Amino acid sequence: MREGIVIALAAIGLAFSLSGVVGILRMPDVYSRIQCSSKTITMGALPVLIALVVAEGPVSSYGSRALLVAVLLLVLNPVASHALARAAYKAGVPMWPGAVTDEVATRVAGEGPGEDRPPHQARPHQARPADPGGEATP
Repeated sequence: MREGIVIALAAIGLAFSLSGVVGILRMPDVYSRIQCSSKTITMGALPVLIALVVAEGPVSSYGSRALLVAVLLLVLNPVASHALARAAYKAGVPMWPGAVTDEVATRVAGEGPGEDRPPHQARPHQARPADPGGEATP
């Protein structure tokens, strides 16, 4: 029973990691790739770490270290992803041309929530171009 749980958790982690690789290759810009990698790293590594804890026990040397790594991964991965995306934005890395809106540029331009526009009016945004092939354009 225990072996089956470990194999299932490891397979789930592997499946998430493989789907993340495909997602990273298919995403059109840096920001989408950062988001994709952040989610798949977390969802790919956590089941594998939990499988290690189930296999070795939480009190063992490997199990306790795996729990520590899982907690650090849950805390540091979002922070690192945010820092990477912010650094890319400040460095001027362009967004995908098909992106719907750039909320940071909207706020900087003075069209953010603090202006005198009535709250029921939507922010202006670019229309997303039709994509008949269903694939993202680089």
